[in-house]
Amino acid sequence: MTEEKTYLELSEANGSSHKFYEVIVKDTEVTIRYGRIGDSGQAQTKAYPTPDKAKAEATKKINEKLKKGYEPAVMGVRQKRPITRREVTSSTSTAKQAPILWKFTSTSAAFGIFIDRNCCWLGNQAGQVFALNHQGQVINQFKLPDGVKCLVADDVWIYAGCDDGNVYDLTGKLPRIGYNIDENVDIFWLDIHDGLLGVADANGGVTTIDHDDESQWTRLSQGNSGWMVRCDEAGIYHGHSKGVTMYDRQEGRMLWHQNTGGAVLFGWQETSAVYAGASDRQIYSFSKKGEAGAVYKCDAAVYSCATALDGKYVFAGDNCSSVYCFNQSGERLWKLATGCGSALSMQFFDNCIYIVTTDGSLACIDASETAIQAAQAGTLPQATIIKAPKTEGAVPSAVLETTTDTSQGVIVECFREGSKLRVRVVSPGYNPNWKVQFPRNLRQEGQRYLVQEVRESASGGFYRAYGDIKSVNS
Repeated sequence: MTEEKTYLELSEANGSSHKFYEVIVKDTEVTIRYGRIGDSGQAQTKAYPTPDKAKAEATKKINEKLKKGYEPAVMGVRQKRPITRREVTSSTSTAKQAPILWKFTSTSAAFGIFIDRNCCWLGNQAGQVFALNHQGQVINQFKLPDGVKCLVADDVWIYAGCDDGNVYDLTGKLPRIGYNIDENVDIFWLDIHDGLLGVADANGGVTTIDHDDESQWTRLSQGNSGWMVRCDEAGIYHGHSKGVTMYDRQEGRMLWHQNTGGAVLFGWQETSAVYAGASDRQIYSFSKKGEAGAVYKCDAAVYSCATALDGKYVFAGDNCSSVYCFNQSGERLWKLATGCGSALSMQFFDNCIYIVTTDGSLACIDASETAIQAAQAGTLPQATIIKAPKTEGAVPSAVLETTTDTSQGVIVECFREGSKLRVRVVSPGYNPNWKVQFPRNLRQEGQRYLVQEVRESASGGFYRAYGDIKSVNS
């Protein structure tokens, strides 16, 4: 059985594109592989009735790319463009030890954290993502192609933003690409609200991408190194080397800007305020209208921050392995050592502070008044230590399980609208004119899919696919 390969690349000197596209024809099957140059990329395979039809489809795909500027190339000649990974340092704290209830240890520094009533999530620089229960036991795990920048929640969806430029939806059995950011955007941080993705980058730019994976607007801030972006129904809050800037959600108009004394290294938000941890050892708070609030002073550069009860308490992690607690007005209540590196991200939940650290730990700290007072007096609980399993988690795949049983779930179909492939619901009881947020790399014109669930977006106007996806055999 013969195999024909065509390998193309598009790499522009100004940095706007650096990607490949490969077409493999083998008898009646056509495999398309694409992605950033230097990465393995994503692959899709589709079967056709005859070898001639397979070859015709392959030729069509190749010609489409040639018209867009792709050229034949030799794989491996062009090198992968570098990605900025945050350099972190961590010194040992001289403060007394925090009351850690349990600690889960992974293999590399971890930036990604998300905590809710069901799970404690960790994502690290090795691309590992673990979902734990509240006793620290692993209940699910994934292996992504590159380092995890951050984990974000949007309603019931959990997303992982990675150094490979993709944002992965982790709500199904397999990670799926939820958003594909331009391969030349050097991502620093991201956040998602009601399907709208906000991306902050190395150059101080902020970009929004809608539920159909299409860019809406990009703005360049007064500074660089955007380590903070937070989104809500009103706008985008962007923290960078010169302070915090708010843009409106629809058009990207700047609504306000506030300077900070140091470069912003982390950001947090509550209903009425945003918080920016900075390199000058302080956390700055601003109302959502841009009014300056309390300032919280630490003893070293602030790597992370979080709040409890809409700002009643403010927590911080510095680059010397200490965690802090302040009251709302800015008075420091306590400072304790983590014992497991500096907290690169943190979250408060159910009277506990959860941190992910420079040594790859996810630690649960008892933040109750009784436990803190005991720790300050030198009395600590016996912490449970859990090591990460050696097995690999589920990896991303563009290959779908097929089914003929559509009795459970919702049927959607992919259709062409001009030059775009869109997805709509065909099961009864849904608005057929609304589009469905659906992984772009899985879309094939005319194909129907069975999704676990479809939910209306919070703002209305489109649906969001949730959970596992299967290809429907007609």
